[in-house]
Amino acid sequence: MPISFEGRVVIVTGAGGGMGRAHALAFAARGAKVLVNDLGGDPNGQGEDAAPAQKVVDEIKRAGGDAVANFGSVADFDNGLEMVRQCVDAWGRVDAVVCNAGILRDKAVHNITEQDWDLIFDVHVKGSFNLIHHAWPLFRQQQYGRVVMTSSSSGIYGNFGQTNYGGAKAAMMGMMNVLKLEGLKYNIGVNLILPGAATRMTENLMPAEALEGMQPEHVSPAVLYLSSEECKDTGLMIEAAGGHFNRSVVVQGPQVSTGGEVATVDWVHEHWNEITSLEGAKPRWNIGQSLEEFEAERAKQG
Repeated sequence: MPISFEGRVVIVTGAGGGMGRAHALAFAARGAKVLVNDLGGDPNGQGEDAAPAQKVVDEIKRAGGDAVANFGSVADFDNGLEMVRQCVDAWGRVDAVVCNAGILRDKAVHNITEQDWDLIFDVHVKGSFNLIHHAWPLFRQQQYGRVVMTSSSSGIYGNFGQTNYGGAKAAMMGMMNVLKLEGLKYNIGVNLILPGAATRMTENLMPAEALEGMQPEHVSPAVLYLSSEECKDTGLMIEAAGGHFNRSVVVQGPQVSTGGEVATVDWVHEHWNEITSLEGAKPRWNIGQSLEEFEAERAKQG
């Protein structure tokens, strides 16, 4: 049976263009009522323009869907509440939030200014928190919610010249790993999408030939699935680009023990190859439980 978002309300930030627009249109095409957020600034976070968000709302309405626009900054704590309030006023609920808004200020670490650092973290990290924080009480009350944060391979694997951006995107992984625990008993799924797409943010980062075939629409199906009732998984990192999808995980290598003795630096040096080995490494669910142990426990609970 096709996945439907009929009766569902979804907030998509940074949805005036690029991936956010593709997500918003895809949600609406499947029946969702969509709040389209976009400040309308440039890729560096400068300026404001209500036109991009309104244009996407108009597209949705012309196609027979239902949408409202929000023109505020995701970095504004109060605007996180405003987005939720708009949805409740218009449709009575919020079912999923897609934290997609982002900017770039790429520089080698010695050239990054304090403003470059703060703006990136304000938009990506605080911006995600602002919306999730205000949507979370509704999710708990409903005993249902879906959160998708837009992270990046730059934060998981690294990319030259993106200390601020990569740091912010890695912070989302930490947020997800806590929120998946806090949301578990309330049927709140929290996952990350690590996308690759041809947008105005990436057009100057990659050669044109590399961006061919990487339309934002290739990413949206994974975002929609992670936002759906059908998706029961939480705490996942899903990469999506150009029709390719895969999961990424953080693993823990096997422990090397001193047998209770206090190690010396010489002992660490002597055992370094064993300590850094990934042979037999296993994914973890949290700091006290492996993913295998968690899944076995969850299976017993039905």
